[in-house]
Formats: sequence, structure tokens, C-alpha cells
Amino acid sequence: MADSGSEVHIDEDIGKDDPSANGSQSSPYKSLLYAYIQHPPSSSSSYLTRKSETGPVSEHGDPEVRKEWKPASASAQKKASKAYDQYKKKLARQDEFAIRKKQEQVKRQQALQEAMKVRITEDASLPRAFKIRLDEQDPQLVKLRRGDSTKDVDYGNGSGSRVRVTGRVHRLRDQKDVIFVTLRDGYGTMQCVLTGDLTRTYDARTLTLETSMEIWGEMWEVPHGQHAPDNREMHADYYEIIGKAAGDKEAITTRVAKDADPQTLLDNRHLVLRGENSSAVMKVRAALLRAFRRVYESEITPSCLEVTPPCMVQTQVEGGATLFDFNYYGEKAYLTQSSQLYLETCIASLGNVFCVAPSFRAEKSLTRRHLSEYTHVEAELDFLSFDDLLLHLEMVMSNVVEIVLSDPKIKAMVYELNPSFQVPERPFKRMTYAEAIVWLRKNEILNENGQPHEFGDDIAEAAERRMTDIINRPIFLTHFPVEIKAFYMKKDSQDLRVTESADVLMPGVGEIVGGSMRIDDHDELMAAFKREGIDPKPYYWYTDQRKYGTSPHGGYGLGLERFLAWMCGRFTVRESPANVLDIEEAAPRSASALSFNCVGVAACDSDSSSIETVVPYTRPWDGISERETRLGYNPSERINYSLKRATTFRLFDLTPEVQDKIIWWSVVGICNKKELKPYGYSAKMSRSGRPMFNVMVALAAHNNPEAGRLLKVAKQYLYDKDTPGSVCIL
Repeated sequence: MADSGSEVHIDEDIGKDDPSANGSQSSPYKSLLYAYIQHPPSSSSSYLTRKSETGPVSEHGDPEVRKEWKPASASAQKKASKAYDQYKKKLARQDEFAIRKKQEQVKRQQALQEAMKVRITEDASLPRAFKIRLDEQDPQLVKLRRGDSTKDVDYGNGSGSRVRVTGRVHRLRDQKDVIFVTLRDGYGTMQCVLTGDLTRTYDARTLTLETSMEIWGEMWEVPHGQHAPDNREMHADYYEIIGKAAGDKEAITTRVAKDADPQTLLDNRHLVLRGENSSAVMKVRAALLRAFRRVYESEITPSCLEVTPPCMVQTQVEGGATLFDFNYYGEKAYLTQSSQLYLETCIASLGNVFCVAPSFRAEKSLTRRHLSEYTHVEAELDFLSFDDLLLHLEMVMSNVVEIVLSDPKIKAMVYELNPSFQVPERPFKRMTYAEAIVWLRKNEILNENGQPHEFGDDIAEAAERRMTDIINRPIFLTHFPVEIKAFYMKKDSQDLRVTESADVLMPGVGEIVGGSMRIDDHDELMAAFKREGIDPKPYYWYTDQRKYGTSPHGGYGLGLERFLAWMCGRFTVRESPANVLDIEEAAPRSASALSFNCVGVAACDSDSSSIETVVPYTRPWDGISERETRLGYNPSERINYSLKRATTFRLFDLTPEVQDKIIWWSVVGICNKKELKPYGYSAKMSRSGRPMFNVMVALAAHNNPEAGRLLKVAKQYLYDKDTPGSVCIL
């Protein structure tokens, strides 16, 4: 073993800078700096170096000369000495910090030992306190004291009401001899001021956010120039801890930090809901539900009656590919995609009807506007025309917004969450599907194939949203072709190529409502079943509606989460429900669970993090690209070829057989480096000057939880930040 007075060996090619090396000829170090650290320089030190595999050799020289040990050059020693000095300074700072931290810990422990000796009790001579909620502001019940007092607690002349409140610590500010605690109980917030012995107890010195507590005290007006919720505060005279919240590494601010990645926030949604923004979204959601029911029941004519259709069904509505199936006592059944068909059976006896119920779509999609389970506001209306349907929809949506904003508290929340929210102007813009195709072509917005839109294309989400954002007002997109709409939609008598159908598009979200007139002729409906290859027998209860007094009728479905995301300015609908079942948490962490649709694709070779380009991507890859053709690749070699240079290509839907061959995935995009720092990244600057990340995830072992987690974090970032980038195969 080498020591400080002997020769220390450094081989820059095969050496190791870790404890397995000792600086001998047989176990050299890799760098001179590491050798200095392990064997500090002295007058007797000798550092010998070589590059046993890559060292320079003359044209006809013997490669064995690379293995000769030579003294480190003066320049190398100078550079290493400078780095070694920096290393020693760093160690000194670390030692100083450790000493200071230990001293602080000792001091804190001593203070806590003293705090344990402090005991507080409720003063029985004070007025009896009565309990209030934190939003209680009735001046006849809660009187506020005005002015100043030299005492911590003063129930003299002009005193305020003595009350007791319960809640959780929402904000906490500790000043010298004063602790400001803002409690939250779900109804409101209140600032409570702790002084005197109340601040010296062990509970006070270890108080943490989210701790639940009960506080007694006098209600005061906030001093002039100061601020507190509702311009009032409680001067506490006693408190009790009900449930202490975790602190330090388990503190809620650590679990759900402001700069946490989106996936972490989803995994801890139960804690995120305690935040001001998330709880405000939930309150606006509740206000929306109340408003929809009020509008249907009393704000429109004729009114609509609420019904409660089943969630477990044995028929499809929107296509079998998106059905969740399960075994229902030996029979196959499904979670409902829509309650429309059941609502149609009610209108003959109940008139216009609506429901607010969950719907389920088995679309394994991570786009920002899709959920597998969502709240569906649906209505079916009898004896009306297509124009009547559009007017009804416009009236319902406008009235709902008006009612929600009529509540001052809810209005304040909406504009706090979405300062730029604009009440939709009536009438909504009308645009037929054919007109939309012309508009998309004129504005050079391409279809999923990268080609100009043609009549018959199913306008993709990205193009639809871009069109809506440019027009920047609500749009009724109407008269879609028969081939791309559901079997039950009625054809337009003036143009049999299209249906009397409509989507409502909102800026920032896109489609939030889909509706149509329903086929009311029995023979036409049976022909539609045949056209779609659906057996009509299980739908006898639905087709009977056309046999026993048919009528012109129509209806629609509105996604509450999308409506809420539009009003509250949420980027993704996953922020709209209280909780979301994560697709990948509900499935094994394997390669098959990691394929998904994406917004762009890029590729780079395994030796470089350079990115040639990011191309728009909106649909599965269906063939080899022109670029690949020029480079001589073919689909059969798709997985196995080695890229010699950066190549751009489209991602395709991965079959299990193909997934088994995957060795690497790569996620690329533009981001703030800080947001992915905990997960590792290699960053370079893009032309725009923004950091670019290229996260490489090894999936050679498909059941590697860390690989799955990192990929999930990175791709979630792309969706929630709307970053140009996606997943590609190397």
C-alpha cells in the first residue's frame, strides 16, 4: 500500500478514484487530485502517472512505453494543488458548519427542556367562551375590540367576544415573544396571536404546519396598517393541541414542496388538497354543481328533472374500445361511458331530464384533458330542433357561469385562480365542420399525417385547441361527418353527409361539450346499428322508444372537470377532481405500462445528448419516415439498428413483442433545470437560451421501479408544462 512518503501511482485510463484503489502499481488511482486527497503532498511524496491505454506513441513506437511510470508534470501538479487547496477549504467549511449545527442543536434541546417546564391553564375568571366557525362574522354574535392594550389579554371595558375556535395550522410565523398562527377549518381562516407564556410551552416551540388545535381568546380588530383574514384577529389566552402534525423531513412542505414534480403532487393529492389553490378549485367545483342543478330545475323553461341512471351497464354508447368490463355474476358488464341512452328512455314520461353522474372511458391517455373517470353532466330534451338544442346549451352554460360568479366568495376564488377569466359572450360563434376544415387549411394547421386537413378528417385535439385559442371565444363546432360520429346521431336532412351534432369549444381547454339530435326513426336507427356492426337485440329497451311514440329529441354531455379547468385556469383536468387514480400506479411498473401518446418526438445517439429537432406528433407511427428511408433503414430493423447520428422519427404504438426489445427510452424537452434536478439530467442550452434536458432511462430490466418512476416523472412534466418533447427509442 502506498503511503505519504512513498511512490503514489496514477493511471488515468484504468485507475479508480474509490476506496478499492490504494495508489500502488497494481491498484492505481485515476486522478492526481484524488491521490493528493488520499496521500497529502510532502517533501518525500512522489506521484507517478501514466495513460496505459491511450498514452501517446510515435508512429513506429512500442505501445509498451505507455506502461512506464513517469513523474507528474509541473503543470499537472500545479493544477492538482490548486484543486486540493479548494478541497481543504471546502472540508474546513463543512467542519465549521457541522460544529455550528451541533451547537444550535444543543441550544435548541436546552430550550425545549426549559419549555417542558412551562404549563398553561385556562383562567376560570375569564368570560365563558363560545365556539364559532372561522368564517363567522355576524357582528351581533362576534364583537371586535378596538384600540390598544398594554396587556397580553385584557377583558376590560369595550372588550371583544371571547370565543374558542378549532382548526389546523395553515400558516405559522414565530417572532420574538409572539407567535402568529393562522388557523384553517375548511370554512374560513383566522389569525390567532399567541403571547407571553403561550409562546414558551413545548407545544408552542415545536408547533408545525397542519397541527390541529383549539384556541380560546378575545376577538380584536386588526391594528391600522396591519393585515389579517377578514381584518380581525384573536388574542389567545389559552390553547390545546388536538393532533400534532409531522415536522422536519416529514413536514407537509417537504412532502408537497412548491417546486415538486407533477407526479409527486399527484401521488400526494390528499395533502395537496390542503393548499389554498386546490381547496379553492374544489369549492368552485361544488358551486358549479349547485349552479347546474339550479339552472336545470328553475332557471330555464322548460325545466329539467334530475334522474339517477346506473353506472353498471351491459351496452356501449361511444364504442367498445373504451369500455371497462367486469364480471357481473357470470355475465359481462361494463362501467358506463355515458348515461345518454338511459336518459332517452325517461323523456317520454318525465319530460326534459338531466343527470350528474360518473362516466368511465378506458382510454390509457395521459393528455392534459383526459380522465378515465369523470363527472358527466348530461341532459336529454324532448320535442325540439337542432337550433333549439344550441340555444339551450348556450343558455345553460351562460347561466351557470353567471350564478357561480354571483357568489362574492366564489367569484374571488375564480379570479384568484384565473385572473384573465372572461365571461363568455352570447351568442357563441357558430362554425360548421366544413368551415373549420377551410379555416385550418387557411391557417396552415396540419392534420395528424402532417398534411392539410381534408373533409372527413377527425380533427385532432391539438389542432382543435389551437384553432380555439386563436379565435379566442366559445365556438359551436357543428355538423360533423357521419363516419366520425356515434351511431345514434341524426343526419342533417339538408346534407346527408353530416350529422346534426355540435361540440362546444372553449379557449385553453378545447372541447367541453358534445351533443347532437338523436335518430328518432326506428328503421334509420336499425340501419345505423347494422352500419356499425352492433347487435341491436341488447338495445331493445332503447329501440322501443322509437316504436311507442317517437319524437324529435336531442341531448349532450358536458365534462365537469373540463368546464372547471376552463373557469379556474387549470392546465390539466387532473387538478379538477379531488383524487385521480394514476394509470401507472394501478398497473405493474413494466415496459407495457409505459407507452403513451405524445406531443413530439426526437432521437439522439447513445454517445451524445445533442438533439437535432423536435417534431409535432399527434398520432401513432404508421410507417418509416422519409428521413429514415434516405438513411437506408427499414421497419424490420427499427428496434435493433444503431444510430450513428441524430435522427428524427415518429413514435408508433408499441406491441408487447416490440416492447420486449426496448433497451433505452429517452425523454427530451425544454424545462427549468431545477425541476428535474432531483432525478438527474444532462443539460445544454437550446437556441432560445432555455435549459434543455435529456433524461435517459434504462429499461433493460423492465421491472426496475426506479426506471419506471423516472420516466413517469419526466413524461408527466412534458404534459403538464406543455413542453415540446416526448419519448423516443434508441
